[in-house]
Amino acid sequence: MNKPLRRIAIFCGVLIMALLVRTNYLQYVRADELNARDENRRVRIDRYAHERGNIIVDGNPVTSSVKTTSGDFMYKRDWKDGPMWAPVTGYASQAFDASQLEKIEDGILTGNDDQLFFDRTLSMFTGEKKQGGNVVTTLNGAAQKAAFEGLGNKKGAVAAIDPQTGAILALASTPSYDPSSFAGNSDKDTAAWQKLLKDKDKPMLNRALRETYPPGSTFKVVTAAAALENGLYDDIDAKTESPLPWTLPQTSVPLKNEGNIPCENASLREALRWSCNTVFGKMSDDLGNEKMIEQTEKFGFNKEIFTPVRADASIYPKDNRPQNAMAGIGQASNRTTPLQMAMVASAIANDGKLMQPYMVAERQAPNLDVIYTHEKEQLGQPLSGENAQKVQQMMETVVNSGTGTNARIDGVTVGGKTGTAQHGLNNSEKPYAWFISYAKTDSGSPVAVAVVVEDGNANRDDISGGGLAAPIARNVMKAVIDNK
Repeated sequence: MNKPLRRIAIFCGVLIMALLVRTNYLQYVRADELNARDENRRVRIDRYAHERGNIIVDGNPVTSSVKTTSGDFMYKRDWKDGPMWAPVTGYASQAFDASQLEKIEDGILTGNDDQLFFDRTLSMFTGEKKQGGNVVTTLNGAAQKAAFEGLGNKKGAVAAIDPQTGAILALASTPSYDPSSFAGNSDKDTAAWQKLLKDKDKPMLNRALRETYPPGSTFKVVTAAAALENGLYDDIDAKTESPLPWTLPQTSVPLKNEGNIPCENASLREALRWSCNTVFGKMSDDLGNEKMIEQTEKFGFNKEIFTPVRADASIYPKDNRPQNAMAGIGQASNRTTPLQMAMVASAIANDGKLMQPYMVAERQAPNLDVIYTHEKEQLGQPLSGENAQKVQQMMETVVNSGTGTNARIDGVTVGGKTGTAQHGLNNSEKPYAWFISYAKTDSGSPVAVAVVVEDGNANRDDISGGGLAAPIARNVMKAVIDNK
């Protein structure tokens, strides 16, 4: 071969090699990145080219797929009782992608996950139509209905957990939305989507996981746990060193209690029963900010929680003495999600063991073979079994003869704590009503609940955790117990 031809051959060989390298780079190295790009319409077309697998509650699907009559997408998502289940499932839209379980479990639901490789390969030989797998949740349908209907037309959220396993039994948020209203790709779907985005009540906000509130007096159970764990107090029926009035440290401002209640030197049990701000504010100050932060972080504060859907971090902040005292009664910069407060109640109910909350029990192949089963995982031990039982006694007194009597269930031991959290600058807005609780039967504690209600239509004087939130918690707990 003469020299010019040899040069051309080498040059062509280099070009071919570069093309092969580039092709393999795109197909293997950048494949996942390119598949995830919003501009990649092929992926969305493939996602809705066949029936999507379902999200299962109590053995039944709460989702389905319906055939479309026009466009590139053959199927679109549909929901049964969409507004009730949206805080659990999220949405899956031909035009607006997906969220929550629909997004996180997309590989299983579309049938594209590596766990379904064998099924996809087998279908190539059998000629069967591609199908998605199913996601089996831990949710309890009766509890979810009780939570959603209990909230009604009020803003708020409910989170319920099985303390013994961490399984999420209910996750409700109101106002809610119907994911079916924008599941397609038409002008009507776009209009529904835009309307939801502009709604000042934020129906697409998952208040159970993504909204943080001042927890108010429900947080006093955490302060009590910190006092017991750090040896500040041991006997829940012995008097505390809690003068009345008590002035916030480094200030001339007295910390007030709600009404004329017996808080002077009150025992831990009586202080929780009557919800004494002075007792728990001084307790938080006596412990100090570092020990309070340490205790709250054992319960899960100051970090995101994954269920697998992400929950925002609840915050107990580094702060000065007066603010730390206020944070100890659930005010100041102390902010928490309903899920976090359900975790607090569940750890106390489970004799101090905090389990990792989760809502996916199983993943199923299209032929219903189980390809994944969740194994319960202990997240931590915020307090000893002995101290957890002491806090249980205190919370049970609250329900039996304190501010939480609206949570009583005949024949069932219930522990709880009410909260009415101040809201707005100088408490200018209507407060939030809180209730956290657990139910206890002969076989242990099957459910712990946190409820928060933002009732903008109620009279300010009528807003209380015992009045608004406790009945909802009671109905959720009863639904779980009756469903066992």
